[in-house]
Amino acid sequence: MNAILARACSAVGLDSTGAEVLRGHTNAVVRLLDTPVVVKIARKGTPLSVTDRMATFVRWLMKRDFPTVPLLPGIEQPLIVDQQAVTFWTYLPQVFGPVAAADLASPLKMLHHLPAPPAEMRRLDNIAAIRNSLSVTRILPDSDVEFLYSRADSLEHGVRSVSYALPAAVVQGDPQHRNALKDGDRTVLCDWDTIAFGQPEWDLVTIEIHCRRFGYEPDHYKAFADIYGFDVTKWSGYATLRDIRELRMITTNARRAHKPETVAEVRQRIAGLRKMDTGAKWNIL
Repeated sequence: MNAILARACSAVGLDSTGAEVLRGHTNAVVRLLDTPVVVKIARKGTPLSVTDRMATFVRWLMKRDFPTVPLLPGIEQPLIVDQQAVTFWTYLPQVFGPVAAADLASPLKMLHHLPAPPAEMRRLDNIAAIRNSLSVTRILPDSDVEFLYSRADSLEHGVRSVSYALPAAVVQGDPQHRNALKDGDRTVLCDWDTIAFGQPEWDLVTIEIHCRRFGYEPDHYKAFADIYGFDVTKWSGYATLRDIRELRMITTNARRAHKPETVAEVRQRIAGLRKMDTGAKWNIL
């Protein structure tokens, strides 16, 4: 990571000395020390087309004055170093920690009402993503993998009968408290790697899961639903999408897990899934 960071920064006239790693879950997200810039290095193996589509989409959002963290101007992006895509973003200092779910409602609703973007969007397919994660997972016993595959099969059958309440739209794919920032008085969305064309209900159920699973009180989610104007928990397809989304969260983390505490969290979530425990609290990974 340090070698790629140094080469990428040098290519655009920036200094990576003393850079601070902010996150390393999917992409490596690094803040530069001497200039208000955040550098994101895509995970090894990420198709270059994914980052190129994301950068094209964000530039389109910026032209529309959409509330997004902006790409750094004046740089051709993404920059490719050793077959890995690197992007540069304006650093927005955060004073009060993660934003509240209610703060996500307005920008997310704006996103769901945008016209078709110029870049072709992939279709959102959570079941395919679940199976892909399971195919490369190495930390789980065969019994757990078989259980998760079987659950995916059952949910795939169930989702075919879901009747959606909202029109299809551009979706963020993983909206949550940590994928939004404050820019002065307004909340802006970030982490656009999961953008797709699909049903807004997927984004809304993701918000609800994060509120319920990660320690927020019911009123925290209710404030979001009130501002957005749609409570996904009262919709007939909620339970099916909830179960698919939670299964994807579990299998995605299983694919990436390598530390003992991370593996233990994944196994605990699977144990809860076997008991159909929808109220158990999860720890952020």
